[in-house]
Amino acid sequence: MYRKCYISFSCFVLIGLTGLFLVRPLSAAQSSPNAGRLEKMPPELETRFALSALPPHLRDGASVYLLDPAQGYVSGKQGTNGFSCIVERTEWNRAHFTNDVYTPICYDAEGTKIHLKVWLDVAKLRATGVSASDVKKEVERRFKDKTYGPPGKRGLSYMTAPIMRTYPNPDLAEKTVVTMSMPHVMYYAPGVSPKDIGAAPPPSPYPFILDEGPHGYMIQLIGEAEKAKILADQKSLLADLCAYRSFLCLKPR
Repeated sequence: MYRKCYISFSCFVLIGLTGLFLVRPLSAAQSSPNAGRLEKMPPELETRFALSALPPHLRDGASVYLLDPAQGYVSGKQGTNGFSCIVERTEWNRAHFTNDVYTPICYDAEGTKIHLKVWLDVAKLRATGVSASDVKKEVERRFKDKTYGPPGKRGLSYMTAPIMRTYPNPDLAEKTVVTMSMPHVMYYAPGVSPKDIGAAPPPSPYPFILDEGPHGYMIQLIGEAEKAKILADQKSLLADLCAYRSFLCLKPR
């Protein structure tokens, strides 16, 4: 299996990160009786949230795809600079679906062509009623038969949004989802292992490897000072996300 530990974009081996990042778990009171059913996010809020994953100077020229739970991602904003952004809602390597994953990510032109295709396909499969276990099997099959291959050149994905909501535990049976602040940059590193770069176990202030295989990444966390600035600059977005859904509120330190 290619994706040993998926971020999204989620398992930075976040055990013990509560003291390092702002984390808010989903309580039983916040759970939905239709946990597998996605809802359509307000387009303006989803666009702002998706674009927040990019540095400010790239946002105006970036494309945005918005999730329509009935059909998958659709074009919400046509860009000019090659970058494409989504709020990822389904982590395909889990054998279950949930409705409260919200992970903003933006790809450069190469990542749009290679990496983003997986997430667009996953959303479409889920929208057509394919089960979580069958989505997982299908994506694994496509990696195995090289439908999904490695990027053809160096590049990166930005995940510098003020928050993301995803799984903190690499155990694929784990169903707990948390909201955290962990802005970072993901450099494409197909076939690179932690040993190749002398990586320390994540989380680490130094680069580490995630998702060994054709869609592997070298992860670099944003520094604390820079993270604080991102949180301050995105105060309005954070307030709107918190007002939209309480589980997108950051827990105070």
